[in-house]
Amino acid sequence: MSGFSASSIENEGSVQIGLTAVIVAVTDAEPRILVVRRVDHALASTEEGAARQGEALSENTLEALPYGPFYPGRHRTLDMGLRSWVEEQAELDLGYVEQLYTFGDRGRDPRERELGGRILSIGYLALAQEAKPAGAGEALWQNWYRYFPWEDWRDGKPGIITQELEPGLEEWAAKAESPSEIRERFARIDACFGSEEVRWNEDRVLERYELLYEAGLVTEAARDQDLKTGPNDPSHAMVLDHRRILATAMGRLRGKLKYRPVVFELVPPTFTLFELQKAVEAITGNLLHKQNFRRMVEKSGLVEGTGKFESRTGGRPAETFRYVRDILAERLTAGPRLPVGRR
Repeated sequence: MSGFSASSIENEGSVQIGLTAVIVAVTDAEPRILVVRRVDHALASTEEGAARQGEALSENTLEALPYGPFYPGRHRTLDMGLRSWVEEQAELDLGYVEQLYTFGDRGRDPRERELGGRILSIGYLALAQEAKPAGAGEALWQNWYRYFPWEDWRDGKPGIITQELEPGLEEWAAKAESPSEIRERFARIDACFGSEEVRWNEDRVLERYELLYEAGLVTEAARDQDLKTGPNDPSHAMVLDHRRILATAMGRLRGKLKYRPVVFELVPPTFTLFELQKAVEAITGNLLHKQNFRRMVEKSGLVEGTGKFESRTGGRPAETFRYVRDILAERLTAGPRLPVGRR
């Protein structure tokens, strides 16, 4: 994979800008992201560091989001730079793209310590239809719950929360230095993971990941501190801070579904309302009430029936619909307020 070179960071005051893409698709009612496995050794926080954790981390096991440097002379805009890297690494033509956030914490890239300077990454969220990737980056599609299994509530509260995360978080909270800090930590746990008094909020993906990172319950926490042993992390780590970037994108997309019709970027040109509902459920990790969902979508005025009926799941034929894009400009501020909370 193309990446930053040693000569690209010349002194402590230099800054290198990278571009990172979270490319999302929904396939067979599952949320999928495009990742690449052809990772530079430096991006894996060095094989020596991985060996100290007793893990078989190599450039074929750690996954990364598609990324590459921004070259001012070659790329007229940041957006064009991102699209060029994705085209090179996966031969994928992006449609909907929006900028997420600039990730620039000191130490986010181990090469900063070796070479000096700072490496920033501008994260992007892109929505696409899944296609077989090609290109030079050994790209493949993965279910995003591979990296965040605690975010999928479609079959009820995930066992990983009660069996692994809650005990670990409670132990971490109890180790705080003062009673006030103990109370503060338990309040954060309730706010992020819910309790009898606090409802689970599907949008708080980043807050949950950062809490787990602070508590030392994800692999990246031990890796970034060069610890010899890491936590019993049942989820999959990613290179650098790419899992943090992914968490940011997940939370952004989940929140955006409530006020913008971006879900239509994730379904085929014609779709059944059942398929549309499954796409929303895949992204939010929550089940929806079928009749409420249908009423909200039909009332939005953003879909129209094709008059054709198809049986795509082996059941009774259902009418197919299409997204009425001409109405979008009139509804940008409202959008289809889809019922995306848990039943």
